[in-house]
Amino acid sequence: MQRVFNGLLAGMAATIVLSLLMVLKTKMGVMPDLDIINMIAVTMGGGAALGWAVHSTIGVVGYGAAMVILSERLPGDSPTGHGVIIGFLGWLIMMIMVMPMAGVGMFGMAMGLMAPMMTLVLHLIFGTVLGWTYGKLLLNSTPRAGLR
Repeated sequence: MQRVFNGLLAGMAATIVLSLLMVLKTKMGVMPDLDIINMIAVTMGGGAALGWAVHSTIGVVGYGAAMVILSERLPGDSPTGHGVIIGFLGWLIMMIMVMPMAGVGMFGMAMGLMAPMMTLVLHLIFGTVLGWTYGKLLLNSTPRAGLR
């Protein structure tokens, strides 16, 4: 059960970092058309609150669960590396499923080459934070020999 809790906490940490980067990107005027929250909201027929709720749920629950389930099945021993792989897989799913549903084509190419590139960078940062945090939480929750 501790691993599930750690996965959810890691998903929350990564989602907070990603959300801050998304807001910062918009405030800086970088690719204003690439508004994932609005894309989610419009696709689901709701407003910004729904978009943020779905974004947060996917990040915390979806990616948190993926970290717990896949971490021991992925090659290597690095939770950070596993997080990066999970982030990349999430990006790939977004590019081939979510972007076409949002009406911007495979890989979001209707918005230009920067859309898949920027979302890849954001997903890799997300995955790094996810895996690093999960690894630190596991390390801190694992009993050590001689300690009670």
